[in-house]
Amino acid sequence: MSGNPGRVLVVGAGPSGLTMAHELLRRGIGVRIVDAARGPAATSRALATHARTLEIYDQMGILPELLPQGRRIQKFTLHQNGRKLAALKADYSELPTRFPMTVMVDQAITEKVLRDAVGRLGGSVEWGVRLESLDQDADGVTVRLRHADGREETVRTPWLVGCDGGHSTVRKLLGLVLVGRSSETWLIADAVLDTDLDDSSLHWLRSRTGAMMAVPFPQPGKWRLLDTAEVTYDGDPRQVGDRFARKLTEAVGRPVTVHTPTWVSVFTIQQRMITRMRSGRCFVAGDAAHVHSPASGQGMNTGIQDAYNLAWKLAAVIQGHAGEALLDSYGAERVPVGERLLGSTNRATALIQLKHPVAGLILPVMFTLVSRVAPLRSRISRKIMRAMSALDLSYAGSPLTRAAESRPGAPEPGERLSRVLADEADEPGFAALLAELRDPRWTLLARVTDDRYRTQWTALHDTHAAWLSVRAVVAPGAGDDAPDPLADRGALAGRLALRADGDWLLARPDGYVAARGTGPDGPALREALSAATAGLCSAVPASAPGTV
Repeated sequence: MSGNPGRVLVVGAGPSGLTMAHELLRRGIGVRIVDAARGPAATSRALATHARTLEIYDQMGILPELLPQGRRIQKFTLHQNGRKLAALKADYSELPTRFPMTVMVDQAITEKVLRDAVGRLGGSVEWGVRLESLDQDADGVTVRLRHADGREETVRTPWLVGCDGGHSTVRKLLGLVLVGRSSETWLIADAVLDTDLDDSSLHWLRSRTGAMMAVPFPQPGKWRLLDTAEVTYDGDPRQVGDRFARKLTEAVGRPVTVHTPTWVSVFTIQQRMITRMRSGRCFVAGDAAHVHSPASGQGMNTGIQDAYNLAWKLAAVIQGHAGEALLDSYGAERVPVGERLLGSTNRATALIQLKHPVAGLILPVMFTLVSRVAPLRSRISRKIMRAMSALDLSYAGSPLTRAAESRPGAPEPGERLSRVLADEADEPGFAALLAELRDPRWTLLARVTDDRYRTQWTALHDTHAAWLSVRAVVAPGAGDDAPDPLADRGALAGRLALRADGDWLLARPDGYVAARGTGPDGPALREALSAATAGLCSAVPASAPGTV
C-alpha cells in the first residue's frame, strides 16, 4: 500500500475537480488529482459562465486569464417564423455585480486555465488513472487505482472528493442514489454559420417544426445549435447541418448557411440529484451530485460553486482551525441548491421547447407587448437573470449563518458580500473590499472611529490571524494603530451599514456574510466565531492574544 502524497484525493479533473484542487492548494493543503481519461478533453461541452462564477474566478485570482478568452453576452433575442419578436437586455439592477453578463467560453479553455493555475501552485493531473474501489473507516479512505498501463495501486488518503461527472464511480461506490427522472431528448451541434445574427446575444428561435437555440462561441462565426424537436442523427453531420440551415432560415426570415458541424450529440435530459453530498470522509460535487437539463447553462457553474463551497471548509478542518462538524454544512447548503437547480432547469426546458400547439399564435402577441412596455421587459429580464446568475443565492438557513436585524440596502447574513458595481470597483473602499475577498481566510470588517474597541480588535486580529482576517474600516489617514486598516471614504461603510464605532460584519472565505453585530465582546460575535470553527473558537480575547 502506498501513502497519498497529498492529504486529499480528488477524483476527476473537470472544472469542479480543478476548482477543488486549486482552492485546497491555495490554502496549503496537499492534493492528488486523478482522472480516468487519457488526457484533457479537446471538444467543448459547457459554454456559459455566469456572473457569480465570474466573481468566484476573481476571488481565485484566475479571472484576468480567462475573461479575455470569452465572448460577453448581455441580451436575449427571440425569433419566430421569420420575425424578430423581442430583444431583452440582461437586467442585473436588482442583483448588483461588476460582471453583469454571461461569458461564453469553451469548457476546454476553462479547464486549461484551471489546470495552469493548479500547476502554478504545485499540483498536476494524473491522466489515465481510474478509481476501482474505495473502503473508508473513521481515520481515512483506502482506494484501489488502476493506471493506463494496467498497474494497480492501493492508496490510503485521509479525505476523498468525487468530481467525476454524471456517471460518477465515487457516487456509485458510496451507494448515493440519484433521485429524479429523465425527460426530453435534444440534439446539439457545433458549427460555423454564415449569418448576420447578433453574436453578442443568445438566440431562441421557433420554426414550424419546433424550437431551437443558437449560442455564439468566442471564435468568430462559430455557434452552438440546439434542436428540441428534430433529434435524429445517423452519423452524417452534413445532414444535421443542412437541417439546421433550413430551420434557422425559416425562423429568422433570411438565408443562414450552416457549415458541416464539427461535433454532434443526441442526449436524453436527466433531471436527477442525490439527497446527501457527504458520506464519512468522502464527498461528491458537480455532476456527480446532480445531473440536469443544459437549459440556462447551469451545470458547470453549479459544480464550480459546489467545489468552492467545500474546499475552504475541508481545508479549515485539516488545518485544525475548525471541527469536523463544519463539513456537515456543505450538504446542508448545497443540496437545496441542487433542488432549486432542478426546478429552474425544468422550467427553462419547458420554456425553450414550448411545445403547446397554441404557442405559435400567442408568442407574437405576447412579445410585441413585451417589446413595447419597458417595465414588463425589465421584469422578465430580471427574472431570467435571477434564475441564471446565482447572484441571489442565499445561505440564510445555513448552520453557519446568524440572523441579525435587517439593515436596508446592506447584505443580509447569508447573502454575498461582493455586491459592487463596475463603476464602483475603483473607489478605494470597494477596491480594498474586493482585494480582501481574494484572501482565503474568513474576514471580519469592524468599524473603528475612536479608541473604545481598538485593543480588543487588535487582540482578535493577533490571536486568530491564521484563519481570520480582521480589518478595521477607517477614514483615509486615520486608524494607523487599528488592526490592518481598510481605508474608506464612507461609501463602503454606508453600503455595508457599518455606521457606528464597533459595528462589525463577518464574511466566510467564499464571500457570503455569516453574521453582523456591534461590539467585539457581545454574544453575537462569540456565537458567530463558534459556528465558523464548529465550536473550536467561542471567546473573543479581552485584551491580549490567546489560543483557539
